[in-house]
Amino acid sequence: MASAKHTERRRYTRIGFDANVTLVQGNEEYDAHIVDLSLNGILVETPANYQIDTQQPAVISMVLADDTEIRMHVTLVHNNAELLGFHCDSIDLDSIGHLRRLIELNINQPHAAERVLKELVSEEALQNQ
Repeated sequence: MASAKHTERRRYTRIGFDANVTLVQGNEEYDAHIVDLSLNGILVETPANYQIDTQQPAVISMVLADDTEIRMHVTLVHNNAELLGFHCDSIDLDSIGHLRRLIELNINQPHAAERVLKELVSEEALQNQ
């Protein structure tokens, strides 16, 4: 029975990615290391001495090798001593294009990223009705 309670609920493909991000909330800025990411959010290692207000939005940015930046407006949804999980509240079109391509390159299933992008667009459309 216990396994039924712990079924995977994620709808979005997550990829492990070895990179650092900058997390900004108000006047505070933290550097963190990515554990995994998706079109719907990001999981990072907990930075030292962080103080994040769970009621306030934040911005996570990641600069790729070619100086391309991916920026997400996020909300902290879970945390512990090792990990911080953020939900992507919004992302600009350029960033989502770069993120989609990053996911596509790292999962070796080109159509999987397209399916996930369609789900994200459908979810956004439903929320805006």
